[in-house]
Amino acid sequence: MKQIDRLRALGLFDSRVPRYTSYPAAPVFNTAVDCAFQSNALSRLDHTVPVSVYIHIPFCERLCWFCACRTQGTQTLSPVENYVTTVEKELALLAKTLPKGLRMGRLHWGGGTPTILPPALIHRLARAVKSAIPPADDWEFSVEIDPTMVDRDKINALAQEGMKRASIGIQDFDPEVQAAIGRIQPFSITENCVADLRSAGIKSLNTDLVYGLPHQDTTRIADTVDKVLTLAPDRVALFGYAHVPWVAKRQKLIDDNTLPSDETRYHLAELAAETFHSARLASIGIDHFARSKDGLNQARKNGRLRRNFQGYTDDLCPTLIGVGASSISRFEGGYVQNTAATAAYIQQIEAGELAGARGHMLTPIDKMRARAIEMLMCDFCLDRTELHGRFGQLSNQLNTDLERVAATYSDLVTLDQNVLRINPEGRALTRIIASAFDAHKPQGVRYSQAS
Repeated sequence: MKQIDRLRALGLFDSRVPRYTSYPAAPVFNTAVDCAFQSNALSRLDHTVPVSVYIHIPFCERLCWFCACRTQGTQTLSPVENYVTTVEKELALLAKTLPKGLRMGRLHWGGGTPTILPPALIHRLARAVKSAIPPADDWEFSVEIDPTMVDRDKINALAQEGMKRASIGIQDFDPEVQAAIGRIQPFSITENCVADLRSAGIKSLNTDLVYGLPHQDTTRIADTVDKVLTLAPDRVALFGYAHVPWVAKRQKLIDDNTLPSDETRYHLAELAAETFHSARLASIGIDHFARSKDGLNQARKNGRLRRNFQGYTDDLCPTLIGVGASSISRFEGGYVQNTAATAAYIQQIEAGELAGARGHMLTPIDKMRARAIEMLMCDFCLDRTELHGRFGQLSNQLNTDLERVAATYSDLVTLDQNVLRINPEGRALTRIIASAFDAHKPQGVRYSQAS
């Protein structure tokens, strides 16, 4: 049996499972965990341990049809300015709740399109964040960049506020593919953006690509990857397109008949990965690549790779504070997500309340399973010795799951006394294998395709 036939038989093209950027996944969240939990968790933080902060900017001048993020279109800056004012008020509420002396180890702006902000708003927002949670000495500031919505003045403003890492959205450089997803972005514009970032002193550059898009074939994705490599990125994310039109209504604008077949989609990912390996970028987890000196690769080598809502990270801050509409915070005791709709988020903050609206309180078993799944997603192995050291006898609850996985994927995994390993030929199934350890499977939820 060919390898791809074996993967197909095990559900690679049919299974729909979480991406496991959190455990449990967001569809498990409920409204019983809200701003009261959020306030309590914030106030109980250890002020000596730095936190990560995520700021969500939901606005875009154009709504890309492939995107399933929480975004909204605008052709004027007025709603953006109003939103920043509300975020400033949320930050002020946070500052009143947080323990004195708390520092920020990481700051990330995502969206949406953070670079829709003009320089004046960039400075306002950055200074409001720093006022609420002052940066630690070794903090890192990263921003998602849309090359079509940025210029030298915006880049310089971000650099002045401390940005060290830029994450550039690319997806695909082929004009027909771009037209089919509503995102026209010529290579020359991206190339000029990279030059401006380098000129401003930005040392670390990420690029985001997507495979499985309409009209993609091996020739087109090979050309895109070759162009990306000329930009000399330090990291590359290669995400599989999640076609979920029942969640993201704009995806109905994409003709299903133009999407690559399951087998073609698999080969697109394989071709891109092989090319990145040839260019000396190491594989990081299931869908990232990094140069040898990049922090992600160092974290992989040292067993310190982690996974959060932005994907793979070397961020070891135990707490993530989400700011803005739909942002998710992660605390030791659980998750809480801000009100998703921008208008409702603004109304809640204007009423003087924190914006938490739904979440999940983590049980000890949740924490143990979360770590087991993170091990598989990051390191392709589940170390029972580590789990027992952290969680004691609770880790024995995985024994039945381990035996089932070993039997189902017998030729693709290795299970010895203490460690379950996913062999290289089985790593395309990592999300499916991880789902075997997921105790939260809500009825009626349809996740993205596993491949």
